[in-house]
Amino acid sequence: MNFLLQLLNGLQIGSIYALVALGYTMVYGIALLINFAHGEIIMLGAYTTVFTIQLLLAQTDLPYFVAIIPTIVICTLIGIIIERLAYKPLRNSPRISNLITAIGVSLLLQNTMMKIFGAQARSVPSIFHAKPLDFFGAKISVTTVVTIAVTAVLTILLQLFIKKTKYGKAMTATSEDYGAAELVGISVDRTLTMTFAIGSALAGVASLLYVSAYPQAEPMMGSMLGIKAFTAAVVGGIGLIPGAVLGGLILGIVEALTRAFISSKLSDAIVFGLLILVLLIKPSGLLGEDRKEKV
Repeated sequence: MNFLLQLLNGLQIGSIYALVALGYTMVYGIALLINFAHGEIIMLGAYTTVFTIQLLLAQTDLPYFVAIIPTIVICTLIGIIIERLAYKPLRNSPRISNLITAIGVSLLLQNTMMKIFGAQARSVPSIFHAKPLDFFGAKISVTTVVTIAVTAVLTILLQLFIKKTKYGKAMTATSEDYGAAELVGISVDRTLTMTFAIGSALAGVASLLYVSAYPQAEPMMGSMLGIKAFTAAVVGGIGLIPGAVLGGLILGIVEALTRAFISSKLSDAIVFGLLILVLLIKPSGLLGEDRKEKV
């Protein structure tokens, strides 16, 4: 019974990792950029959730999960602004320039929020009010069920968007070849901005689900969450939507089972050890394909 409960807990945190990893994998797959500021977008989304609940929803009869609307809007706008101001001017620069810029944006957002709101954590009230569900004798919180279900639905919708819509096909074409995409009338700038917008919107959803499971927001919360989500994207195969989801779920389950049955102090070490193991055996990730490139 305890194993089943921990497995479900792993699926819950793994679903959050998967949503965040989708943002990493989309940006890398299309722009070949590792957006290390992505974790800070989740942090800003968490603060948006906190203030929306405290300043608005607490004064009304609306359910707290309505905070997802302003959270998605704010995260999407921030993602677009970051892409326009920080990454677009460096589009034709060496990749190391983009990488350094991403780290700089991450530190800027962290320290700005710390300066404005302080380093202390802000508590988040319970977002989903419902009795735990009985699943084969195990009591499962509604937060767990909602997190897993939302991740599954968003993953399917994103995959359909990429495969079936004009804009999704434009993103695929841009990821293959910028020049060829422009020749057939695709606006590369607009496509890259849309990629950041979608990834940031997913980060907004992930931020609300994260604070519903771990009810606090603080300026440094995006660092480890972002690193683990990036690890999940690499483990599954960065640039692939199914790979990001698979990697997130695997990392979440490994982390939860390690905390429960081995040691909470070793959970991070084992998670990153798994990354090293996967890279040694299959450098392209579990679902990635090895590609030969001319040097």
